[in-house]
Amino acid sequence: MSSSSRSLLIFFSLFLHSFLALVSAQGSNSTALWQTLSGDAPFVVARGGFSGLFPDSSGVAYNFAVMVSVPDVILWCDVQLTKDGVGICLPDLRLDNATDAPTTLGKNRTSSYLVNGVRTSGLFTVDFDFKELENVSLVQGIYSRSTKFDGNQFVILTAEDVANQFKPPGFWLNIQHDVFFTQHNASMRNFVLSVTRRIVVNYISSPEVGFLRSIAARVPRTTKLILRFLGPTDTEITTNQTYGSLLRNLTFIKTFASGILVPKTYIWPMGTDGYVQAQTPLVSDAHKAQLEVFASEFFSDLPLGYNYSYDPVTEYLSYFDNGKFSVDGVLSDFPITPSSAIDCFAHLDKNAKSQAKPLVISKFGASGDYPGCTDLAYTNAMSDGVEVLDCPVQITKDGIPFCMSSINLIDSTTISQSPFINRSKNIPEISPNDAIFAFDLTWEEIQSLSPSILSPYSSKYALFRNPRFRNKGNFTTLPDFLAMAKNAGTLSGVLIQIENAAYLAKDQGLSVTDAVLSSLSKAGYDNQTAVKVLIQSPDSAVLMKFKQENKNYELVYKVDPPISDVLNTTVEDIKSFADSVTITKNSVFPVNQFFLTGATNVVKKLKALNLSVYVDTFSNEFVSQAWDFFSDATVEINSFVLGAEIDGVITDFPKTSARYKKNRCLAMKETPNYMSPVQPGSLLQLVTPNYLPPKTPPSPVLDDKDVAEPPLPPVSAKPPAPAGEGGSTAAPPTSKPNGQPKLGAGAGFLLLNLAILSIALLPF
Repeated sequence: MSSSSRSLLIFFSLFLHSFLALVSAQGSNSTALWQTLSGDAPFVVARGGFSGLFPDSSGVAYNFAVMVSVPDVILWCDVQLTKDGVGICLPDLRLDNATDAPTTLGKNRTSSYLVNGVRTSGLFTVDFDFKELENVSLVQGIYSRSTKFDGNQFVILTAEDVANQFKPPGFWLNIQHDVFFTQHNASMRNFVLSVTRRIVVNYISSPEVGFLRSIAARVPRTTKLILRFLGPTDTEITTNQTYGSLLRNLTFIKTFASGILVPKTYIWPMGTDGYVQAQTPLVSDAHKAQLEVFASEFFSDLPLGYNYSYDPVTEYLSYFDNGKFSVDGVLSDFPITPSSAIDCFAHLDKNAKSQAKPLVISKFGASGDYPGCTDLAYTNAMSDGVEVLDCPVQITKDGIPFCMSSINLIDSTTISQSPFINRSKNIPEISPNDAIFAFDLTWEEIQSLSPSILSPYSSKYALFRNPRFRNKGNFTTLPDFLAMAKNAGTLSGVLIQIENAAYLAKDQGLSVTDAVLSSLSKAGYDNQTAVKVLIQSPDSAVLMKFKQENKNYELVYKVDPPISDVLNTTVEDIKSFADSVTITKNSVFPVNQFFLTGATNVVKKLKALNLSVYVDTFSNEFVSQAWDFFSDATVEINSFVLGAEIDGVITDFPKTSARYKKNRCLAMKETPNYMSPVQPGSLLQLVTPNYLPPKTPPSPVLDDKDVAEPPLPPVSAKPPAPAGEGGSTAAPPTSKPNGQPKLGAGAGFLLLNLAILSIALLPF
């Protein structure tokens, strides 16, 4: 190691020491007996380190995994052999995908070999001496993950490098291709027996029975051997049996191994429809045979079973907190998530107290799992623990106020497949595109439609939501919504959202504001305090209208586009008509190509005048989050709550946010690393200049002219309906509409990303 490398490592050690109290805390969960073989908490095994973000098996990946995981995290090394017998950590026996070898070494050195009977071409490690690989750098080998860290020239590490440099609490060597290396005059057996005399190896796994049996009597007694299972119909190369048949002979496996490592679908099978099926008895059967069970293939940035609602914490909990069994460990590319699942969320009592302040506010009910604003979305949001239930109010042609996510019925109904498709038209004041508007149909006509689940990430990323319930549920009128919320007994408030009030009053003769006021009064919300009423609108004129009514409502000003700042005078203006402000996530933490670029002062400025700040929208899909949040909705929520100190989260998956508030790690004396907020912008500092995303101009500053609006205009007399359109024209109460155009403007951070700053230049 060069002197500069030593200096950087010393600096990094000093950096860690400066917040030792933070990184040494662990809230080991002992609230219930774990159903593992040992009775202890399951292990977190970091596959190639934190390979979900950084290049697999790189020094930064291993280092980061140790820093942000449970203290007993196990580092995983896929061992490949070089031509001169050096054991290196690399996810594949070819160099092609995980390194820049095709550029550094040249594709003309490609070979073609049989690997387990399959003709395979590439740059094989066995064709190069270790010295030839000194200039080869590790890169991201999974194309859906960020390649922005590839310019750091992370060097290939040996197994001993990982053990000696990072001193992992546990170390796991995976030997995937012993037979292949033997065929090429490289002895994996000799390497393993030699290396286990020099470093501590806690686990050795292999899918080859013959290899494990050959070393069983020779490795230290403290080293556990694990049989790694491939697909059930794949053939184990040394016994010529399928892995499915081997699984039926656990007593045989026990003769040479301490446990098994299986794909997670061996335990919770996945149906062809994308839903998880009933669990198998595998874990219980293996435990009866005194075999540990480790589950693999946990990737937070791939679609999960629909049962998990795109929440990786929920998936992990199903493997060790289901009341029936617990695996003994999980192999993950994102070790921070199982760490928090084990220590913060497992064995949480249903009645556990909230440990965090922010309100959990629904976005169209539980619209991540059910069609938005339907009875299903609302009842499930309440059972999921939502605190404030929302209703975006639309109004029908015959003056009926109802809950619907958009004034455009195409967005959340099946109207495109109905006879009403001919009512499509363009209204530039509301939408740049043609739409079928709620005010052009009667309530009876709308009830004839089926709801359609919102899947905002389906067209670009093919991530669909709960297809079994794609068109389930019934639409709800505002009076029915208010009655349901009042009778629930679990809510602290309802949020009524009003948009397009000015247009509806002036051009359609419909007063949505008066309809809301009338519905609230008739439902008894004016004379009670049990369920608070929040009125949200992007139009200050609407909020001024409600302020003049002198009701005990909380008025929420919604700032739709992202903003980079807000003038102090503008905050004072907002304070004159609102109690709270809803802003976008990007108005708190700006994003450029999925990287946080820093933090604004917007939240701080708004809260300085005692305005509560709600942030919209928190979703579970990993593509809705910046890379900094590690494809984990809980990490994102935690960073906004602890880091930005927001007052409420607006979410289409309220269950995730409600569970977050109860996690036990928030009550610990010292917050563990995996429940510490990220430092916005620090991850981007690990990107070398030639890989940085192009700079983008900041979002606009919210100023006084963006907030100022004329009063709501009076309700106009509605012209008669054109012949053949059907429906009635009710005479709604008079009111004044909103008309603000969409805006032209658009603490305690701890470890998660701070530490990255000091490892950016380490020669890994």
